[in-house]
Amino acid sequence: MSKHSSLKASGSVGGKRSVLKRFERVKILKERGQWKQGQSPIGLPKTKFEA
Repeated sequence: MSKHSSLKASGSVGGKRSVLKRFERVKILKERGQWKQGQSPIGLPKTKFEA
């Protein structure tokens, strides 16, 4: 039995992610100066990815 053509991942490799991981958001906040040492990484503000 073969896979249906719509289930193949040929075009999705290397796509742009719209969601950042927590450590990536903390890194961006540190670069902007909005991160305080000892601050909880839970409940971070939304952060746009800068290209």
